[in-house]
Amino acid sequence: MSCKTYYRRILDIKNLKMNYGPIAALKGIDISVDKGQIVALLGANGAGKTTTLKVISGLLKPTSGEIIYNSKNVAGKNAFKIAKAGIMQSPEGRHVLVGLTVEENLRVGGYNVKSKQQLLKNFERVYSLFPRLKERAKQQANTLSGGEQQMLAIGRALMGSPQVLLLDEPSLGLAPLLIKDIFQTLKKIKEEGTTILIVEQNALATLKIADYAYVLELGKISMHGKAEDLIKDERLIAAYLGGK
Repeated sequence: MSCKTYYRRILDIKNLKMNYGPIAALKGIDISVDKGQIVALLGANGAGKTTTLKVISGLLKPTSGEIIYNSKNVAGKNAFKIAKAGIMQSPEGRHVLVGLTVEENLRVGGYNVKSKQQLLKNFERVYSLFPRLKERAKQQANTLSGGEQQMLAIGRALMGSPQVLLLDEPSLGLAPLLIKDIFQTLKKIKEEGTTILIVEQNALATLKIADYAYVLELGKISMHGKAEDLIKDERLIAAYLGGK
């Protein structure tokens, strides 16, 4: 590995294994993420994608392996400590706090930000990325559409000033036009300096914005490479892009 590559590396997952009892969900996977990239983790249901994100964010404890974040092994650390260090997750299914307003949901996301000035900057950033959230700041989250709730889930994660943003199925259940809007916003988030690791079943849309991608099958990495190359790979086309 060159010095330049080492310098840019922000997240390195090495031989990561995760068992649910006797069932091996992750069978020793390796994933590398460079600072400022969008890296995609693709695969079918049950491949282990969500498990991977939960282990990285500390919601699950790995059976073995390393998660090197900014040169420190955070595998098995408390989820709060991992979030405080700069890894924030937007979960599958959004899980917004429906009894709270948009603004209150966002404030919850910034619980680890001690500086009031930084918190205000984070609000400005989220409202700039998602103007609809600013318009609905005082509305309860349960009054939002599915697309708006997804915006809120991503915005809530950004409120914690993450260096690495973990996204789990951000396009799930959304109309094509909204998916396009969400993915365009992800490109802006990357351009602002936040690294993104995204789990998605919508392989085509994800590869169009990603720098690099991994394909996970039954707990193992079956394929990886630059997104611009994988989008033309016949094996990937046949398996995930509808054979076109």
